[in-house]
Amino acid sequence: MEDNMKEFVAFSRKLLRTLKEIRELLDKDDKETALRKLNELIEYTQKDIEA
Repeated sequence: MEDNMKEFVAFSRKLLRTLKEIRELLDKDDKETALRKLNELIEYTQKDIEA
């Protein structure tokens, strides 16, 4: 069970970092890069769920 918690925490940290990057890109009005990051996040999350 502890391994699952470590994986969840690692996933959550990556998620938070990426969300902060997307917010920063949107603040800079860099919508193209923000959208790319968002698509990467969706793909990464989907693969993690399906694994």
